[in-house]
Amino acid sequence: MQNAYARTFPLLALALLAACGGGGGAASRSGAGADVPEAQRFGGTAVVSAIGEIPDVNPLTSSDQSGNNVQMFVLFTPVVAYNDRLEPVPALAKSWELNADSTELTFHLRGDVYWQDGVKTTAQDLKFAYDMAKDPKTAYPNSNFFTHYGTAEAPDSFTFKVRLTPHAEFMDPWRTFFAVPRHILQGTKPEEMKNHPFGTKAPVGNGPFRFVSHAQGQQWVFEANPRYPKELGGRPYLDRLVYRVIPEPATNLNELLSGNVDYYINPPAEQTPRIKSSAAARLETFPDRSFTIIAWNERRPFFKDARVRRALTMAINRQAIIDGVLYGYGTLAASTVPPFYWQYDPQAGADLKYDPEGAKRLLAQAGWTDRNGDGTIEDASGRPFRFTMKSNQGNQIRADIAVRAQSDLRKVGIDVQPQIVEWGTLLDQLQTPSRRDFDAVAIGWTTEFRIDDTDLFSCRKMGGPFQWVGYCDPQVDRMLDTLQTIPSRAAAKPVWEQYQRKIAADVPFTFIDFDQRREGVSNRLRNVHPDARGDLVGAAKWYITPEARRAH
Repeated sequence: MQNAYARTFPLLALALLAACGGGGGAASRSGAGADVPEAQRFGGTAVVSAIGEIPDVNPLTSSDQSGNNVQMFVLFTPVVAYNDRLEPVPALAKSWELNADSTELTFHLRGDVYWQDGVKTTAQDLKFAYDMAKDPKTAYPNSNFFTHYGTAEAPDSFTFKVRLTPHAEFMDPWRTFFAVPRHILQGTKPEEMKNHPFGTKAPVGNGPFRFVSHAQGQQWVFEANPRYPKELGGRPYLDRLVYRVIPEPATNLNELLSGNVDYYINPPAEQTPRIKSSAAARLETFPDRSFTIIAWNERRPFFKDARVRRALTMAINRQAIIDGVLYGYGTLAASTVPPFYWQYDPQAGADLKYDPEGAKRLLAQAGWTDRNGDGTIEDASGRPFRFTMKSNQGNQIRADIAVRAQSDLRKVGIDVQPQIVEWGTLLDQLQTPSRRDFDAVAIGWTTEFRIDDTDLFSCRKMGGPFQWVGYCDPQVDRMLDTLQTIPSRAAAKPVWEQYQRKIAADVPFTFIDFDQRREGVSNRLRNVHPDARGDLVGAAKWYITPEARRAH
């Protein structure tokens, strides 16, 4: 899942997230650890802000990271949830079982979850959503979730059965999959689902909060759902949750520090000193599933040779970018696997350290030298190594990365021209297969807990929206296919290591960092513990003490 600002059983759980907590000493200023009787926690409005609009909250069509957060933790009830140890726990499904040969998964749904309009959520709603997601004409953005899943049935109102072929991490898709109200959406053609008012004007959810209103480009408003089942947490403490769209980071920060915003999603790293020193707010941080990359379009002749892509990576001082641009809020990356995942191989990319002289030698081996003495290297035909690196408007971090890359690559004789492009336009240039109108781009990606890089790197996905760079290697295709079919982690681990080292060696992307995500939190907002599950995890249990509440 791309983002505009940097889309089971207990034995399948990932490593613990004990290190994912946040604000340290700063949190103590808010009294976050003080005991507040539960009866005093109900009431008040919390305001969340971010630079980007949520374009769509329909679970069948939305590909936006913030939209997915609202779906998971605010507006809908997922089939299963992950607890803070990343173990699956009941949500819409109160229990589940797998048959003896691992070919049928059965979910037993709760009978006390209601849509906002009062209609009970049933297995027929879940089957409707599943069938829609499986239909290619719907353009469900996470279609790879269900590559190894087959037909489904709802034999009664609270039982959902689905066929599958045995594969790895098979429960993970259900963490971020939701029933949708069949009584509202039935009759909608799959290809028209993305334009249904349900996504932007009249969403009807079944989660801890209910939809109130949406002003395009300004805000979304949600209110507490008084009928939410007690076993799932019951009525949220907050009366209302408001998501404000504030495009300018400086305005976001001022609104947080002045008390008009309670939760500022992922502030730029350069704002963190002011948040940490403020008496009004605190900084929460955690290791995230997002990473920042420079993607090289191998359809361009400059980037076809892996030696050149390795040289580009070695010529860019990525650690200096983390230290200077990100203020240290990141970890050096070499593949798509975050360091806190069980698959992670620390040896992948170990030989891609900052080495300008080594980069020059690789470039010379690939035929790029300064043939006319003008300081820019050329190929045998005399063509200079000159290209454009794009980033998206509103993201200063990526713009700064492009400028840093420009400076570093200049030292090895490469001429880079940074270019800032409006986000929607950039996505169209990247994701429209007939265009792919870019040389290089600084962009972000958020992986799922169940990693499947098929969309990014498979030869079969050349016509797909996320095969930006045109990378194709039969060995990688075999590994991508194999990794999804090995249920045992012990058996899969060596294949994962081989895969990561291959990606690091071929460098379809120059991986900059795995993000240390940041959240600016008002000191009046209590019980806030974000982690890699999402920005809004636990929002139903956020609260504001009576004396700190104010009208919005």
